[in-house]
Amino acid sequence: MDFNMKKLASDAGTFFTRAVQFTEEKLGGAERTELDAHFENLMTRADSTKNWTEKIMRQTEVVLQPNPTARVEEFVYEKLEKKGPARQRTVELLGQYMTDAGNDFGAGTPYGGALIKVGESQKLLGLAEKEFVQASTINFLTPLRNFLEGDYKAMAKERKLLQHKRLDLDASKTRLRKAKAAEARASGEQEVRVAQAEFDRQAEITRLLLEGISTTHANHLRCLNEFVEAQMTYYAQCYQYMVDLQKQMGSFPTTFLPNSSAPLPPVTVPIPAAPPGASELTAAELQPASGTRRARVLYDYDAGDSSELSLLADEMITVYSVPGLGSDWLMSERGIQKGKVPVAYLELLK
Repeated sequence: MDFNMKKLASDAGTFFTRAVQFTEEKLGGAERTELDAHFENLMTRADSTKNWTEKIMRQTEVVLQPNPTARVEEFVYEKLEKKGPARQRTVELLGQYMTDAGNDFGAGTPYGGALIKVGESQKLLGLAEKEFVQASTINFLTPLRNFLEGDYKAMAKERKLLQHKRLDLDASKTRLRKAKAAEARASGEQEVRVAQAEFDRQAEITRLLLEGISTTHANHLRCLNEFVEAQMTYYAQCYQYMVDLQKQMGSFPTTFLPNSSAPLPPVTVPIPAAPPGASELTAAELQPASGTRRARVLYDYDAGDSSELSLLADEMITVYSVPGLGSDWLMSERGIQKGKVPVAYLELLK
């Protein structure tokens, strides 16, 4: 392999000169060319944009994928430019467990049927979450990552070149100040003019790139709007799914009480004492005193005496009030059977 020894020696000399100039500046033994205030503000703004973009991007990744192991795995597949394995969201996995449990308990049972309904809704929530993650990754995370890995790296590269050109310029100025002979001074002045021209040209290139931060902010604002819209759509879908689920759950006993936000009654409900003389109601008193209503039985109930009617959970009966029963009891009919039943065991339907 051939080596250009002159170029190698020149590069080594340049590196040594820059190192000496930088060290003397740090020790206060050499002057340095300062950039104007506008240029310094541009660099500060670029650094601030880079730092905050990194933090926002990293935390957005945590929001979209809370599992750190999964994030690392996705990062590796992304760097390898390969598609990772399909991964269920946690809410989808919960929905699958609920659905499987409901089928095992029996879809025809109240609990099994309710589990299946809730599981299906959890799966819908998982699909909505996937759509939100996909939209946020494409419209928000990707532009942020492109800025950090593209535009900002280009800025950092040009700023590093500008630093080298400044060190070369200041080193040539130092040599000019130390020159005594006329020939050395003339050579030094020519060297300073060349270094100044290179520095000015590099400063202009760097300044143009740094001024592009304003365009970057405008692009990131558009991406932020798209992220908010995706999040709004996601939460609206989740809300609608849960409203629909709540309506469906109303058809299952012991789940929701109509027009009430009070806690659900315990499984063992105390049976109200029968009013005096209730077992001796006359045939006239057993006729409906007000309009009849349909009711769903919430729990099994064993009749205490011949004036009461035994009930099975989930069955439908007709109920109405009669004089003398009080507010805790209703008269019920099931086919040709009649008898009083406690209100606490019923869900009155409209």
